[in-house]
Amino acid sequence: MADRLTRFRRYALDGVFTHALQHIQAQADAAGDIDWLVQIDSTIVRAHQHAAATGRKEGATGRTNRTITPSADPEEA
Repeated sequence: MADRLTRFRRYALDGVFTHALQHIQAQADAAGDIDWLVQIDSTIVRAHQHAAATGRKEGATGRTNRTITPSADPEEA
């Protein structure tokens, strides 16, 4: 088992997996099988420690749940 973990780590450090992924992506791109639309979302959502509302009794007042609307499709813009 230790030999396998060592081999995995060695391959990762040598870039074997990165090279294999790049090779597979190049083949798929040449065949037209990849759509290269990339979207990056760096949103960070933090909640107050009491936001989980555990132990809330029935009839408790407070904020209501809000509907979250998805972003517009960039292809429609």
